Amino acid sequence: MTTPLFLLRCVELGISLSELDLLTIGIVNDMFTEKENDDFKYPYRATQTDFDLF
Repeated sequence: MTTPLFLLRCVELGISLSELDLLTIGIVNDMFTEKENDDFKYPYRATQTDFDLF
């Protein structure tokens, strides 16, 4: 990952430069990944029965 791409991801997440002192690159990447997964519609949702069978 390049520096401009990293900074673009920070802007998309709303992270300021002062907040970057408290975060690692890995945390920012995880936050961006989770943001991208927020709109994903999973085809199946587990029920209590599924957990009981597990």
